[in-house]
Amino acid sequence: MSSSPESAHRVTVARGDGIGPEIMDATLRVLEAAGAPIVPEFVEIGEAAYLAGDTSGIPEQAWATIRRNPVFLKAPITTPQGGGYKSLNVTIRKSLNLFANVRPSKSYAPYVASPHPGMDLVIVRENEEDLYAGIEHQQTREVVQVLKLITRPGTERIVRYAFEYARAYGRRKVTCMTKDNIMKHTDGLFHSVFREVAEEYDDIEADHQIIDIGTARLAAQPERFDVIVTLNLYGDILSDVASQIAGSVGLGGSANVGPDVAMFEAVHGSAPDVAGKGIANPSGLLTAAAQMLVHLGESESASRIQNAWLRTLEDGIHTADIYRAGLSATEVTTEHFTDALIERLGECPKELRPVAYRASRIKVDQRPRPAATKQLVGIDIFLDWDTDPRDPDRLGAVLQEAAGRVGWSLKMITNRGVKVFPGGLPETFCTDHWRCRFVPSGASATTFDAVLDLLASVHRSECEVIKTEHLYTFDGARGYSLGQGE
Repeated sequence: MSSSPESAHRVTVARGDGIGPEIMDATLRVLEAAGAPIVPEFVEIGEAAYLAGDTSGIPEQAWATIRRNPVFLKAPITTPQGGGYKSLNVTIRKSLNLFANVRPSKSYAPYVASPHPGMDLVIVRENEEDLYAGIEHQQTREVVQVLKLITRPGTERIVRYAFEYARAYGRRKVTCMTKDNIMKHTDGLFHSVFREVAEEYDDIEADHQIIDIGTARLAAQPERFDVIVTLNLYGDILSDVASQIAGSVGLGGSANVGPDVAMFEAVHGSAPDVAGKGIANPSGLLTAAAQMLVHLGESESASRIQNAWLRTLEDGIHTADIYRAGLSATEVTTEHFTDALIERLGECPKELRPVAYRASRIKVDQRPRPAATKQLVGIDIFLDWDTDPRDPDRLGAVLQEAAGRVGWSLKMITNRGVKVFPGGLPETFCTDHWRCRFVPSGASATTFDAVLDLLASVHRSECEVIKTEHLYTFDGARGYSLGQGE
């Protein structure tokens, strides 16, 4: 694709499923016409690989190519329904340490219909942790659980990335969104690290919002936001909200950035319902390709493509998803939209602000953390206990006796997080899943051997232990949540 392949960037390319091949072909045509110095290496991943028996959707030979090249341009993939297939995107992000998901959302009003003409924000989403760790278990007949994993190193690098991004792109403010009024340890860690890191960037305004009201404000007043940094699940939801209110999810591109490899893709899915009709909008993948070029240091090519794209939108040449009678000039196919964009290479928009990218490859350093004194001070034992009636006082009496035999005390029992013993309310609904908190009698710390003695005593009381969680303090600070009502 480059006139001098020896100096060009080798880029892994997946044509994808559904509308993927159509919009990838369009994107590659534009890159070639713009003289972007890249050499594509194609890989076959996705639906065909799944159906051939590769449950990851990525054959070994594809992995070798993806790992060899610095960037990966990927069209949307279809994950077959049923069969326990894992998300290919999640697999790639986590396997290659693509910790930062960067999704700009900008309004192009009045040329693309949007109720928010001043909207111009970027969502930086942690990309590997949180509930997307995918660790789930069914523990009783009635109860399943998922583990929400938040790490300090993972949080620190995504927060630092957000501030570095803001500084590199002239952004003025970074907003953190969490639900730490409820999840005080997981979301609380994210918020506290945000506060720590923000102190190092006194040139950038920093604020925090609770995710529910923050999402409502994003939907109603996106102009008040600049850069948003948040956890994995919240970021996934927020970025779709932002893309939609900007005008169309079909316009959104996404970067997944790691220390060694970066993946670029459209925000939207494979849209099999419109595949093969020639009406798909390639804009999301084109925007992602421009992000890719900036990441590679080819900011001039990225600006040339993006300005031609803006001029095409201004001229009212729109695919069906953004066509509006009275606003658009012409409804066009994927091919005709691509032709129009190529014709405008070298031109800039007349009314929309032209882009002038500069090369910016953001790197963040991991900071060492001092060691902490860790002490085991108790244990939560989870039971599958299904009697009729489900009487917490009866269970409490059994467990108090079991604990007393080995030098432990039963502090409380909760059901679905609500304290039901001692002093629970008869109106509280109980399932067959009980968390029972024990602390050592007359001591502030305990040992693993003492925990084993307690587990054996509980087991002898004919209570089925299904899970345990040790209770620790770190430098004397409690490392576990209190039960509701505790």
